[in-house]
Amino acid sequence: MSKKSTLSMPELRTAFEAHGYISDKELLTTVYLALKLEKPLLVEGAPGVGKTEIAKVLSKVFDTELIRLQCYEGLDENKALYEWNYQRQLIKIQMLRDTACQNLSEDDVFSLDYLLERPLLKAIRAENRPVLLIDEIDKTDEEFEAFLFEILSDFQISIPELGTVSAKHIPIVVLTSNHDRELSEGLRRRCVYLYIDYPTIDKEINIIRAKIPEVTEKLALQIATAVNHLRNSLTLSKQPSIAETLDWTRALIAMHADHLDSTMVKQTMGLLFKNRDDLTAFQKDMGADGLCAAVKQATGMTNTACHCHNDASCGG
Repeated sequence: MSKKSTLSMPELRTAFEAHGYISDKELLTTVYLALKLEKPLLVEGAPGVGKTEIAKVLSKVFDTELIRLQCYEGLDENKALYEWNYQRQLIKIQMLRDTACQNLSEDDVFSLDYLLERPLLKAIRAENRPVLLIDEIDKTDEEFEAFLFEILSDFQISIPELGTVSAKHIPIVVLTSNHDRELSEGLRRRCVYLYIDYPTIDKEINIIRAKIPEVTEKLALQIATAVNHLRNSLTLSKQPSIAETLDWTRALIAMHADHLDSTMVKQTMGLLFKNRDDLTAFQKDMGADGLCAAVKQATGMTNTACHCHNDASCGG
């Protein structure tokens, strides 16, 4: 393990904050232990709660390459691990034949020089310790999970034509899952587990202000309160994520809003709801007026502040 990867807990917290990732003690402790034990970190949670961002921040903290394997249904070893460069192999064979070489062997065309590295092999062969992100592992099948066991346990890859390729440096491995399906016990056993829930209002305010420093304290409070109310009061197919909270904040600032009002909410709901059914549910069960009223009650806004917009005489 490199000296730089032996950060203490306080140093890790400071480093995460320096890169705009707002975390709690449980998250930091889990990440710290995964680093200390050199074990893969499995992060589960709803889409948009900051799972993938952990890998991105770790690559910045340790100033190293982020190697990403984006998972999808049907992903196989060839796309994740390696492929042989058949075109180069055929050219090599033809060249040897043209020179009347009589000693053509597998070693002439099955070597590392003829491999096309995919993310997993690239992480194993990296000269410096990388961060390997295996994103949305739950979109693959159990056969692919089983294929990963050797890599996650021994940090090595078996290539039939070459033998075993062991990692030069044990990579920092982060796997993410939206829990679309249950992962195997074999995969879970090899990892340190972390679950990330939607943030509390206070935490989401801190995230907003860390990512968008120009936002006012009052607007950040109202936005975080509104999004929290939507998540807890409506049955939606997709809850507004932190990413959507940040997009909404940027949109409101772009429209020169310094507080929420019904008109502004109606105009910007496309930033929070990404399908027709959820938007319809919001309009039917709550609406912009209902959301404003809930924010007013939770934050103690005045009536004027809830209904006026960009009025210089408005006290809110």
